[in-house]
Amino acid sequence: MRLRNVPGSREVIAENEFVVHDEKSQKGHWTEVFGNDHPIHVEIGMGKGSFLMEMAKRNPGINYIGIEKYSSVLLRAIEKHEEAPELTNLKFIRMDAEEIEEVFQPGEISYIYLNFSDPWPKDRHAKRRLTSDRFLGRYERLLAQGGGVTFKTDNLDLFDFSVASAEECGWKQLAITRDLHNSEYVEGNVMTEYERKFSGLGNKICMLRICPPSDNL
Repeated sequence: MRLRNVPGSREVIAENEFVVHDEKSQKGHWTEVFGNDHPIHVEIGMGKGSFLMEMAKRNPGINYIGIEKYSSVLLRAIEKHEEAPELTNLKFIRMDAEEIEEVFQPGEISYIYLNFSDPWPKDRHAKRRLTSDRFLGRYERLLAQGGGVTFKTDNLDLFDFSVASAEECGWKQLAITRDLHNSEYVEGNVMTEYERKFSGLGNKICMLRICPPSDNL
């Protein structure tokens, strides 16, 4: 689906205080960006930001960073953040996930969220999926000891691919369900915009929680 361009979105993003503009120069210095040494949790492909906004409200002792490559989508997250400027533990970056290792150093991220990622349905695009072996390798290098990844989707093909990819890469399953909202894992679940939309249509939400091979005991 082609996203509609919002005139002026890039200009707003360039001037916004909640957006980190020189992200690559912050590699290894994110404690200075936030002014503390709290754990850093990252959502890749954050959409309009409702998930991270709620997470930041619930967990003031964690720093959250939302990565979004589309200016028109990031603009909506900025608008939400402007309604809650007290959330100083939340920052945004406009970038492509392919560059994530240029922005964070090994061990600098404590947790990663992948919510309703682009399924890239064609086989030739499989390596672009955020749960492909290429990306799992990146996450493993960036995650601190004890870190992990939570992935949610309503796309069964993408979910099955992700489960298989994690297994092939040696990641340990901590939790898995193909019907999150009717599972033992629903308590404490924070829904995204897409999650509300798709579950409202009757779609079951799949969830996978994993940790990298280096943390497997």
